[in-house]
Amino acid sequence: MSRGRRIDDILQPLTRQSHQYFLGNGLHTLGLLGWILSQTGRADVWVSTFSTSDAFCSGFLNLRKKGLIEKASLVADLKASRKTMQLAKLMSSCFDNVYLAQNHSKIVLVQNERWTVSVISSQNQTYGDRAECTMVTTSQQAFLDLYIGLDKIIKKSVDLNGLFERVASKDRGRGEAHDDSGGDFRPFGY
Repeated sequence: MSRGRRIDDILQPLTRQSHQYFLGNGLHTLGLLGWILSQTGRADVWVSTFSTSDAFCSGFLNLRKKGLIEKASLVADLKASRKTMQLAKLMSSCFDNVYLAQNHSKIVLVQNERWTVSVISSQNQTYGDRAECTMVTTSQQAFLDLYIGLDKIIKKSVDLNGLFERVASKDRGRGEAHDDSGGDFRPFGY
């Protein structure tokens, strides 16, 4: 899943090493998530990023289709919302919840009955060939601290799921109050 280097050549299995760190090229978040899920089995996933990409969302959807992801939430930044809006339909098929917030954090949280895995990365959910820094830990305390922080961000966010429908419904409601009972306007000749 990783473009370039094999993750097994970079990191130890989660059962062997509870805290791992990497600085360099070739370790991408999507590949890392697949590697983690191959060890944990089906799990809930939370992703926090400044910006995401079509490639990440498509790969995430493939992990979901393989049955590796139970529930999933994404938190992206409001400033990157133009790009996010272009991917809105794809993101809605990948994630149960998509939130826009003032967010520059880049984390991935993976949890099931047996595992709590936290990833802290300098990488957005995009591909590039720059060096990135990544930390992977199975510490329950790290997971809890990050989850609490992410929950605070979510509580101040805009829920993208259903946003278009809510805005359209609100606009329709406003229009009904000003609706002319005389019928639709039709230009001459129609």
